[in-house]
Amino acid sequence: MNWQAARDKHPGDGECSGKKIVWITGASSGIGAALVRKLVAEGHFVIVSGRNRDTLLKIQQPSPKLIKVLACDVGDDASMAEAGRALAEITDQLDLVIACAGVCEYEDNLELDVKRYRRVFDANFFGVVNTLHQALPLLANSRSPVFAAVGSLSSIVGFPRAEAYGASKAAVSYFMESVRADTSRVRLRTVLIRPGFIDTPLTKGNDFAMPLMMSPEQAAHRILRGLSGSRSIIDFPRRLSWSLRMLAVLRPVWHKLCAPRITRIRKLRNN
Repeated sequence: MNWQAARDKHPGDGECSGKKIVWITGASSGIGAALVRKLVAEGHFVIVSGRNRDTLLKIQQPSPKLIKVLACDVGDDASMAEAGRALAEITDQLDLVIACAGVCEYEDNLELDVKRYRRVFDANFFGVVNTLHQALPLLANSRSPVFAAVGSLSSIVGFPRAEAYGASKAAVSYFMESVRADTSRVRLRTVLIRPGFIDTPLTKGNDFAMPLMMSPEQAAHRILRGLSGSRSIIDFPRRLSWSLRMLAVLRPVWHKLCAPRITRIRKLRNN
């Protein structure tokens, strides 16, 4: 018996009544892991995905009845096809999907390594597309389905060294806007999540200033609070979001005054 069948069999059970079936990718660490902890604490059923099965099993240990492990690589089509079949065995419905999986690789001296760009786009952009592809049939069975994807505030303006990462997150933003437009007459809510700097394994190696840094728990709180409302975009922290939006409007200021202070390139490669 899958989770949905169990919930329908005991609709008055306090453990099951009103609870959601959630799928989170990138659940091994950072924002994804923090979201799992908060959702499970509220009694929701959570399917956790990531590439490292052993790490996911450790996350499952405290709440084995509420957490199911589904190891997969969101950037690998074959892996996600298998994940889709496994999802159908776990449940026939998804109420909320949060695509958190992502990577970050920076450009140095405009090397323009195409393999780097493909790695970043496979995880950050095509991972979102793959996740929605597999989740959509199960979201269609929910009374109020929600699909959320994690983008980044870095997509608002062009940051030095962030050509691959920022472009992949900008692609996520446009994709989510288009999906929102295409589903405007059907029952699916799409939400774009754009955090600033979060204290996660991805930011541990950054060697530059990261203003208004937030913990994964703070980020998860902001995300779940936003999802509980009706917003289609969840940006945080607000001070960073509004500053970047203003700079996006005043792009000459960004490119003439701000970018020259933070770029590391002083001359073009000539070999």
